[in-house]
Amino acid sequence: MKNNILSVNLHTAVSPTVTEVRGVDYIEYGTEEWKNLYPQFLIDLYYNSSTHAAIINATSEMIAGEDIIIDDENTNLDMYVKLQKFLKHANSKESLHQVIKKVSFDFKLQGAYAIHLIWNRERTEIAEIYHVPVERVRAGKPNALGQVDCYYISSDWSDIRENPPSPITAFSSTDRTQASQLIYTGTYSPNMDVYHTPDYIAANNWALVDQRVAEFHLNNIQNGFSGSYFISFANGIPTQEERHQIEQSLVEKFAGARNSGKFILTFSDDKNRTPEITPISVSDADKQYLALQELLVQNILTGHRVTSPILMGIKADSGLGNNADELNSAANFYLNTVIRPFQIHLLDTLKNIFAINHCELPISFVQLKPITTRFTNQDLAGVMTDDEIREELGLPPLNVEVKEDFSKVCCSEEPTELSDWIVEFGEDMEEDWEMINEEIVDGEHNDFDYEEALNKKANTELANAIIARPNAKTRDNKKDGDDNNQDGVNKSYNDYYKVRYVYAADQSLINKSGESRDFCSKMESAKKVYRKADIVKANSNVVNPGFGHNGASYNLFIYKGGPQCRHFWVRRIYKSSLRNAKKPIKDKQIISYAKAKSEGFTVKKNDKLVAVAPQRMKNNGYYN
Repeated sequence: MKNNILSVNLHTAVSPTVTEVRGVDYIEYGTEEWKNLYPQFLIDLYYNSSTHAAIINATSEMIAGEDIIIDDENTNLDMYVKLQKFLKHANSKESLHQVIKKVSFDFKLQGAYAIHLIWNRERTEIAEIYHVPVERVRAGKPNALGQVDCYYISSDWSDIRENPPSPITAFSSTDRTQASQLIYTGTYSPNMDVYHTPDYIAANNWALVDQRVAEFHLNNIQNGFSGSYFISFANGIPTQEERHQIEQSLVEKFAGARNSGKFILTFSDDKNRTPEITPISVSDADKQYLALQELLVQNILTGHRVTSPILMGIKADSGLGNNADELNSAANFYLNTVIRPFQIHLLDTLKNIFAINHCELPISFVQLKPITTRFTNQDLAGVMTDDEIREELGLPPLNVEVKEDFSKVCCSEEPTELSDWIVEFGEDMEEDWEMINEEIVDGEHNDFDYEEALNKKANTELANAIIARPNAKTRDNKKDGDDNNQDGVNKSYNDYYKVRYVYAADQSLINKSGESRDFCSKMESAKKVYRKADIVKANSNVVNPGFGHNGASYNLFIYKGGPQCRHFWVRRIYKSSLRNAKKPIKDKQIISYAKAKSEGFTVKKNDKLVAVAPQRMKNNGYYN
C-alpha cells in the first residue's frame, strides 16, 4: 500500500537575495538561481506583475517629464546656443530627452543607470552620450581607494561564452586617454559597495505574489479540468496504456477554456461501475482571491511610496480618485518626495557633463502636470484677464472701491457685534503701502506671526547689507530723527512689511444652491483687510452666533463662517513705498523665507484647514 502513496514536496519561494560576489575580473550581482543575473530578475518581475509594471511606467514618465530646458534666460548667447544644440542632438539619433527617458526607466526599475560618453577627437569635450541598459553592466574590482576604474559590458550575462564581457573605462574628467567612458551610478543602497538596488525592493515578494496569482488563473483557464475534479472509475484497474488513453480522451474533450460549459455522458449497464466525479473545491475561494488581490496591490503601492493608486493609472475603490483636494495632495507628495530626488540626481550627472563642455547653465525638467482639476497661473494668464484669473482662484477683483459697499451692508442696518467688529478691526491700506504678494493661505500655522517673521528677516538682511558696506555714504533724515539713515532706508525696519488677510469666496462652491450667511455676506462685501491676531482672538460666538458646537465660540481663522461655509482667507503682503529709495534686499527671498518658516512652525499643526472652505472639510466643517 505504501508504494501507492505519493510524496509531494512544497517549495518555499522568496525573492532572490541581493549580494555582490567577487569574481575573476568583475563583481557578480545576484546569487543562487539568479547568479549574476539580479538585474534580469527585476526585468522579469516587471514583465509579470501588472500592478508593479504600471507603477514603474508611470513613475519613469514623471521622472523624465515633458522635456529638459535651460532655466536662465539672461545668459551668454554662445553658451546658450551650444547647450541647446546638445539638448536636441545628444547623439546622432536621439535628443537628450530621449536618452533621459530610457535612463529614467532604468533608474526606477533597477535603482541605477548607465551612460556611455564619447569624447571628441581632441578629448576636450564630450561629443555624444548614449544610454546603456543597466542589466548589461557589471562593475570591475575596486582599487585601493574603493573606487571602480573599469566596468564590463555583455549583451547576455547568462551566456558569457557566446557574449564575452568587454571592459570600458569608468568616467573621469581628468583621465581622457580612452575615446569612450561609462558613468554607472544610482542611489545609496545599504550593504552594497558598487551596485545599487531599487527603492521598492521590500515589495518584491508581493510583486512575485501578483505574478503567481496571474499564472494560477491562467493555468486554471488553460487546463480548466486539472485539479478541479477527482474522477474515480469503479470497474477495475486498467492497464497503463488504457490509463493513458482515458487521460488523453478527457483532456481532448473537456480541458481548456474553449471546452468550458460542456458536460459528460457515460454509458453503463451497471450503476455500480459508473465513474464517480467529485468536485475539489476550496471554501470561499473567490473571496480569498479578492482579498489577496487587494492585499498585494496595497503592499506593492506601499513599497513604491504611492499614496493614491489613481496616480499610477490603477483604479481605486477607496473613493480617493473622486476627491480633488486629496488627489492633489497625493500628487504633490509623490512629486516632491519620490520624483524630485530622482530628477535632482539626474540633473547633477548632466551638469557634470555640461561643465566639461563649458556649458554651465541651469537646466530643469518640465514636469508632467499632476492629475488635477485646477489650472496653473501660467495656463490662465495666456487666455484670461487679471480679474478673470482672480475670480477663478477665488480672489476679489483689483481696484474696486469698497467703502460704498461696506456702508450699504454694515451701516444701513442696525449696528451688530459683527458690524462693530468690522469697523474696529477692518482696514483699508494706505496709499503709501504697496501690495507685493497675494495668495490663498496654505500651510500657515495658527500661531505663526507672518508679519513679524517678514520684518525680522528684512531687518537682518538690511543690517547685514549696511555692515558689509561700511564706506557707504550716510545722510541725515531730519523727519525721522535718525542720523544713520543708510541708503535711504529707515534704521527702524519694524514696519517695513505688513501682512493682512481678506475674506474671499470659493468660486467653485459659491454658485451652489443656497444663499450666503449674513456673516459671510457682510465680511465679503466689506472688502476690508484684517490682522491675523485680531481674527484669531475674535469671539466668534458674538460676531457669528449660533455656529459653534453647542453654542461655543470657535476659531474664525480656521472655520470662517462655520459648517458648510464656502469661504477662505487670502493673505496679502504690503511693503512701505516710503522705504524703497534704495532697497538692498529682494522681496521674493524674504517672502520665500517666511513662507517656509510658516509651514515648519511647530506650535500647532493642522492649520492647512485655513486654506480650505468648511464645505470641503471632513463632515463639511461640523463638529465630529
